[in-house]
Amino acid sequence: MKHPNMNPRRSYTATVRIGLALALAGSLAACATPFKADVSRFAAQLPAPQGESFAVVAEDPKLAGGLEFAMYADLVAEELTELGYARAASPSEASLLVRFDYDVDNGRERVRTSNVGVGPAFGPWGAWGGWGGGFGFNRGWGVGFYDPWLAGPQVRSYTVYTSGIDIKIDSTTTGERLFEGQAQAVSRSNRLQTLVPNLVEAIFTDFPGNSGETLRITIRDDESKKVKEVD
Repeated sequence: MKHPNMNPRRSYTATVRIGLALALAGSLAACATPFKADVSRFAAQLPAPQGESFAVVAEDPKLAGGLEFAMYADLVAEELTELGYARAASPSEASLLVRFDYDVDNGRERVRTSNVGVGPAFGPWGAWGGWGGGFGFNRGWGVGFYDPWLAGPQVRSYTVYTSGIDIKIDSTTTGERLFEGQAQAVSRSNRLQTLVPNLVEAIFTDFPGNSGETLRITIRDDESKKVKEVD
Protein backbone atom coordinates (compact mmCIF):
# COMPACT_ATOMS: atom_id res chain seq x y z
CA MET A 1 0.00 0.00 0.00
CA LYS A 2 1.42 3.36 -0.99
CA HIS A 3 1.94 5.98 1.65
CA PRO A 4 -0.45 8.90 1.01
CA ASN A 5 2.42 11.41 1.21
CA MET A 6 4.73 9.56 -1.20
CA ASN A 7 6.33 11.99 -3.60
CA PRO A 8 7.00 10.33 -7.00
CA ARG A 9 10.06 12.47 -7.73
CA ARG A 10 11.55 11.89 -4.28
CA SER A 11 11.05 8.14 -4.54
CA TYR A 12 12.52 8.03 -8.04
CA THR A 13 15.53 10.15 -7.06
CA ALA A 14 16.15 7.90 -4.07
CA THR A 15 16.06 4.89 -6.36
CA VAL A 16 18.55 6.54 -8.71
CA ARG A 17 20.89 7.44 -5.86
CA ILE A 18 20.80 3.88 -4.52
CA GLY A 19 21.52 2.56 -8.01
CA LEU A 20 24.51 4.85 -8.44
CA ALA A 21 25.81 3.97 -5.00
CA LEU A 22 25.67 0.28 -5.91
CA ALA A 23 27.40 0.99 -9.22
CA LEU A 24 30.14 2.94 -7.45
CA ALA A 25 30.61 0.16 -4.92
CA GLY A 26 30.94 -2.30 -7.77
CA SER A 27 33.52 -0.15 -9.52
CA LEU A 28 35.55 0.15 -6.33
CA ALA A 29 35.48 -3.61 -5.89
CA ALA A 30 36.66 -3.96 -9.46
CA CYS A 31 39.73 -1.90 -8.61
CA ALA A 32 41.15 -4.95 -6.83
CA THR A 33 41.62 -6.64 -10.18
CA PRO A 34 43.69 -9.81 -10.55
CA PHE A 35 47.27 -9.47 -11.78
CA LYS A 36 47.63 -10.60 -15.41
CA ALA A 37 50.91 -11.30 -17.17
CA ASP A 38 51.78 -12.63 -20.61
CA VAL A 39 54.49 -15.25 -20.31
CA SER A 40 56.63 -16.55 -23.18
CA ARG A 41 59.10 -19.37 -22.63
CA PHE A 42 61.63 -21.27 -24.73
CA ALA A 43 63.41 -24.26 -23.28
CA ALA A 44 65.90 -26.93 -24.26
CA GLN A 45 66.16 -30.01 -22.09
CA LEU A 46 66.71 -28.64 -18.60
CA PRO A 47 68.68 -31.04 -16.40
CA ALA A 48 66.90 -32.77 -13.55
CA PRO A 49 67.30 -30.82 -10.29
CA GLN A 50 69.24 -33.53 -8.44
CA GLY A 51 72.89 -32.59 -8.26
CA GLU A 52 72.41 -29.27 -10.05
CA SER A 53 73.20 -25.92 -8.47
CA PHE A 54 72.46 -22.39 -9.64
CA ALA A 55 73.40 -18.78 -9.11
CA VAL A 56 71.28 -15.75 -10.02
CA VAL A 57 73.22 -12.91 -11.63
CA ALA A 58 72.23 -9.56 -13.11
CA GLU A 59 71.88 -9.42 -16.87
CA ASP A 60 72.38 -5.65 -16.63
CA PRO A 61 75.76 -4.89 -15.01
CA LYS A 62 74.29 -1.69 -13.55
CA LEU A 63 72.01 -3.78 -11.33
CA ALA A 64 74.75 -6.08 -10.06
CA GLY A 65 75.46 -5.69 -6.36
CA GLY A 66 72.34 -3.62 -5.71
CA LEU A 67 70.13 -4.33 -2.71
CA GLU A 68 66.98 -4.11 -4.81
CA PHE A 69 68.32 -6.63 -7.31
CA ALA A 70 69.33 -8.94 -4.47
CA MET A 71 65.76 -8.90 -3.13
CA TYR A 72 64.28 -9.86 -6.51
CA ALA A 73 67.04 -12.42 -7.15
CA ASP A 74 66.03 -14.10 -3.89
CA LEU A 75 62.50 -14.51 -5.28
CA VAL A 76 63.87 -16.28 -8.35
CA ALA A 77 66.10 -18.42 -6.14
CA GLU A 78 63.14 -19.44 -3.97
CA GLU A 79 61.23 -20.64 -7.03
CA LEU A 80 64.18 -22.69 -8.29
CA THR A 81 64.82 -24.10 -4.83
CA GLU A 82 61.19 -25.26 -4.63
CA LEU A 83 61.77 -27.08 -7.92
CA GLY A 84 64.65 -28.98 -6.30
CA TYR A 85 67.70 -27.04 -7.52
CA ALA A 86 70.33 -26.02 -4.96
CA ARG A 87 71.59 -22.45 -4.64
CA ALA A 88 75.36 -22.26 -5.06
CA ALA A 89 77.56 -20.18 -2.80
CA SER A 90 78.88 -18.24 -5.81
CA PRO A 91 78.45 -18.16 -9.62
CA SER A 92 81.80 -19.89 -10.06
CA GLU A 93 80.51 -22.90 -8.12
CA ALA A 94 77.16 -23.16 -9.94
CA SER A 95 76.33 -25.61 -12.70
CA LEU A 96 73.55 -23.30 -13.92
CA LEU A 97 73.85 -19.55 -14.38
CA VAL A 98 70.52 -17.72 -14.14
CA ARG A 99 70.64 -14.29 -15.78
CA PHE A 100 67.86 -12.05 -14.48
CA ASP A 101 66.62 -8.62 -15.53
CA TYR A 102 63.58 -6.45 -14.74
CA ASP A 103 62.22 -3.07 -15.80
CA VAL A 104 59.14 -0.83 -16.00
CA ASP A 105 58.56 1.88 -18.60
CA ASN A 106 57.62 5.54 -18.11
CA GLY A 107 53.95 4.90 -18.79
CA ARG A 108 51.47 6.12 -21.35
CA GLU A 109 48.13 7.86 -21.06
CA ARG A 110 44.79 6.17 -21.64
CA VAL A 111 41.39 7.82 -21.86
CA ARG A 112 38.26 5.94 -20.85
CA THR A 113 34.64 6.99 -21.30
CA SER A 114 32.08 5.20 -19.19
CA ASN A 115 28.38 5.52 -18.48
CA VAL A 116 27.41 5.14 -14.84
CA GLY A 117 24.08 3.53 -14.16
CA VAL A 118 22.05 0.51 -13.26
CA GLY A 119 20.42 -0.14 -16.63
CA PRO A 120 16.71 -0.35 -17.48
CA ALA A 121 14.35 -0.73 -14.58
CA PHE A 122 10.65 -0.61 -13.79
CA GLY A 123 9.12 1.42 -11.01
CA PRO A 124 5.61 2.24 -9.77
CA TRP A 125 5.15 4.75 -12.62
CA GLY A 126 6.15 2.48 -15.51
CA ALA A 127 9.47 1.95 -17.25
CA TRP A 128 12.41 4.30 -17.24
CA GLY A 129 14.99 3.77 -19.91
CA GLY A 130 18.62 2.68 -19.83
CA TRP A 131 21.28 5.08 -18.62
CA GLY A 132 23.90 6.41 -20.96
CA GLY A 133 23.64 8.06 -24.35
CA GLY A 134 22.35 11.20 -22.64
CA PHE A 135 20.27 9.43 -19.96
CA GLY A 136 17.15 9.17 -22.10
CA PHE A 137 14.13 8.37 -19.91
CA ASN A 138 10.89 6.69 -20.93
CA ARG A 139 8.22 9.32 -20.32
CA GLY A 140 5.57 6.66 -19.63
CA TRP A 141 5.67 7.23 -15.92
CA GLY A 142 4.40 10.78 -16.43
CA VAL A 143 6.69 12.79 -14.14
CA GLY A 144 9.25 14.89 -16.03
CA PHE A 145 12.02 16.85 -14.30
CA TYR A 146 15.65 17.85 -14.64
CA ASP A 147 18.03 16.71 -11.95
CA PRO A 148 21.52 18.30 -12.26
CA TRP A 149 22.88 15.64 -9.90
CA LEU A 150 22.66 13.12 -12.71
CA ALA A 151 25.84 13.50 -14.77
CA GLY A 152 26.53 12.38 -18.31
CA PRO A 153 29.23 9.97 -19.45
CA GLN A 154 32.39 10.09 -17.38
CA VAL A 155 35.64 10.74 -19.23
CA ARG A 156 38.84 10.16 -17.32
CA SER A 157 42.49 9.90 -18.15
CA TYR A 158 44.97 7.67 -16.40
CA THR A 159 48.48 6.30 -16.84
CA VAL A 160 49.32 2.66 -17.52
CA TYR A 161 52.76 1.12 -17.24
CA THR A 162 54.33 -1.89 -18.92
CA SER A 163 56.61 -3.94 -16.69
CA GLY A 164 58.59 -7.05 -17.47
CA ILE A 165 61.19 -9.53 -16.34
CA ASP A 166 63.61 -11.62 -18.37
CA ILE A 167 65.24 -14.88 -17.29
CA LYS A 168 67.93 -16.86 -19.11
CA ILE A 169 69.50 -20.08 -17.84
CA ASP A 170 72.85 -21.28 -19.17
CA SER A 171 74.92 -24.35 -18.44
CA THR A 172 78.26 -23.30 -16.98
CA THR A 173 79.76 -26.61 -18.15
CA THR A 174 78.88 -26.41 -21.85
CA GLY A 175 77.83 -22.77 -22.20
CA GLU A 176 74.56 -23.99 -23.75
CA ARG A 177 71.43 -21.86 -23.41
CA LEU A 178 68.85 -24.04 -21.65
CA PHE A 179 65.98 -21.64 -21.00
CA GLU A 180 64.70 -18.20 -22.01
CA GLY A 181 61.58 -16.66 -20.55
CA GLN A 182 59.82 -13.32 -20.40
CA ALA A 183 56.84 -12.12 -18.39
CA GLN A 184 55.16 -8.81 -19.16
CA ALA A 185 52.23 -6.98 -17.61
CA VAL A 186 50.30 -3.74 -18.14
CA SER A 187 49.05 -2.12 -14.95
CA ARG A 188 48.18 1.18 -13.26
CA SER A 189 51.17 0.79 -10.92
CA ASN A 190 54.86 1.31 -11.63
CA ARG A 191 56.03 0.02 -8.25
CA LEU A 192 58.57 -2.68 -8.95
CA GLN A 193 58.29 -3.92 -5.36
CA THR A 194 54.76 -5.06 -6.21
CA LEU A 195 55.18 -5.93 -9.87
CA VAL A 196 58.35 -8.03 -9.85
CA PRO A 197 57.12 -10.63 -7.29
CA ASN A 198 53.97 -11.19 -9.36
CA LEU A 199 55.96 -11.42 -12.59
CA VAL A 200 58.35 -13.94 -11.04
CA GLU A 201 55.42 -16.02 -9.80
CA ALA A 202 53.86 -15.89 -13.27
CA ILE A 203 56.98 -16.99 -15.15
CA PHE A 204 57.48 -19.95 -12.82
CA THR A 205 53.86 -21.12 -13.09
CA ASP A 206 53.97 -24.62 -14.64
CA PHE A 207 57.71 -24.09 -15.21
CA PRO A 208 59.35 -24.65 -17.66
CA GLY A 209 56.21 -25.00 -19.76
CA ASN A 210 56.02 -25.90 -23.44
CA SER A 211 58.74 -24.28 -25.50
CA GLY A 212 57.48 -21.56 -27.82
CA GLU A 213 54.05 -20.96 -26.30
CA THR A 214 52.72 -17.71 -24.82
CA LEU A 215 50.36 -17.91 -21.86
CA ARG A 216 48.19 -15.41 -20.03
CA ILE A 217 48.75 -16.04 -16.32
CA THR A 218 46.13 -14.55 -14.00
CA ILE A 219 46.99 -14.37 -10.30
CA ARG A 220 44.10 -13.59 -7.96
CA ASP A 221 44.15 -12.19 -4.44
CA ASP A 222 43.35 -15.62 -3.01
CA GLU A 223 46.56 -16.90 -4.69
CA SER A 224 44.61 -19.00 -7.17
CA LYS A 225 45.83 -18.92 -10.78
CA LYS A 226 44.32 -19.18 -14.21
CA VAL A 227 46.41 -20.18 -17.22
CA LYS A 228 45.18 -19.42 -20.73
CA GLU A 229 47.00 -19.79 -24.03
CA VAL A 230 47.36 -16.55 -25.99
CA ASP A 231 46.74 -16.76 -29.73
